[in-house]
Formats: sequence, structure tokens, C-alpha cells
Amino acid sequence: MKLAISSAAFATATALALALALAAPAQAAKPNVRMPDFSHLKAKAVETVDVDVGGILLSIARRFTREEADSDPAIRLLHDIESVKVRSFTFDSDDAYSRADVDAVRSQLSGPEWSAIATIHKRHPRENVDVFICVEDGKTCGITVIAAEARELTFVNIVGDIDIDRLAELEGEFGIPKVSENQ
Repeated sequence: MKLAISSAAFATATALALALALAAPAQAAKPNVRMPDFSHLKAKAVETVDVDVGGILLSIARRFTREEADSDPAIRLLHDIESVKVRSFTFDSDDAYSRADVDAVRSQLSGPEWSAIATIHKRHPRENVDVFICVEDGKTCGITVIAAEARELTFVNIVGDIDIDRLAELEGEFGIPKVSENQ
């Protein structure tokens, strides 16, 4: 089965879409994943994406989209997100990153508040995507995606009051596939 876009590209596009589509009251630090410096990967990469959206930028976006939030599900989600971090690297050769690079982020997702909700591993071509959620007091307050391919590595961390049921409203938008029965 051939994917229309690579899993790393899908993770990056989804994170950017959610950044434009999601913000919330301050949460505890648990869902915030500390992104390592990764300067050694930046030096090897032919393309990098480094996104940190939060605080004042999301406040401004919420103010400009207040009226549209009632009718646009994507804009409505914007009002529930606190921060979005994306680190993505594209290399011109295989194996430019190490397992330790992946584990520097993955190791932060092992506490009792984090759960793996999706794991996709393909041998040929090598593609691995892991999706984790952070739950506190019965509410999802963070999502982290790790997408690793032979020549691409992407990390996405979204923090905020994330209503999983409302995410379904984005079906068919921003490259998110339609999965409901009434397509």
C-alpha cells in the first residue's frame, strides 16, 4: 500500500493545521515535551522545520478569530490549544539520526499520564509513527507524535485542552482523512 504523503510530512502538516486550528488555560508541565537542541541534526539536514507557537501568538490568533469560532470547527479548536512545537529534519542520506535522538523525546512519554494510542511500523520503506496522549484528571491535555523514516525525523507536541471528540470535526480538513462511515 503506497501512502499519498510520507508519515513525517503528514505529522508536520497535521501539527501545523492543529496549530492554526487549536489553545487553553494553563496546564501542568507534564504534557510539555522538552525538545532537545538537535543542533547536530540541523547541521546534517537538507531541510529543517522548527515551530514554537504559544503564548502571545495564540492569544492574538484567538482574538482575530473570535467571530469565526462559532461556525468553523477548525477555528473553534484554536481556542483550546496552549502551545505547539514541531521539529522536523529531512536528510539526503539514510540513518543520519540515531535511536538516541528519538529516545531523547520518547523517554519523556513514559510516565503514567502518557499513553500510546497509535503505533505504525513499516519495514519497507522504513516508516515508524507513534502517537501518544497525555491525560490528567480524565482530560486529554497533550498529544505527541514521533514520525521516523530513513531520511526524515519529525516530532510534534501539542499542549492544551484537547477534546478528542471535537477533533473528529476536522475530518477531511488539513489533510486529515475522512474515516466516518458516511463519507
